[in-house]
Amino acid sequence: VLDISANALASTKNRLGDSANNIEWFVADITQFDAPNKFSLWHDRAVFHFLTDHRDRKNYVKVLKNSLRTEGHLIIATFAIGGPEKCSGLEIVQYDSEKMIAELGEDFELVEERKEVHITPANKEQKFIFFHFLKVPKIK
Repeated sequence: VLDISANALASTKNRLGDSANNIEWFVADITQFDAPNKFSLWHDRAVFHFLTDHRDRKNYVKVLKNSLRTEGHLIIATFAIGGPEKCSGLEIVQYDSEKMIAELGEDFELVEERKEVHITPANKEQKFIFFHFLKVPKIK
């Protein structure tokens, strides 16, 4: 589990108790992360849509490509087209499958997408989209 906030990770570890010992924990900026090994699964619940700068998205994708094994799974959730334009006062980027495929490039094959409408505690609708990609072998 990676988060830029050591406090957020400490809170999660505390909530998990002894189970936290079975998880690798990383405090890092995802756009600068140097993975110690390759992962089989990359799950981004709601980070990518906060990367509004093109360079940050390119760095994220570079880290992703270097950190995920070939045939590894990418699960990524973002705000969908027509969803919020800001979250917690921060600008975001909305996605659909075409836009996400363009961001990730040819190293990833879309397996599935699911749209969801999330109801906030303030009873407002937020359109999300979940993507499942597979990292494909490079053709030589």
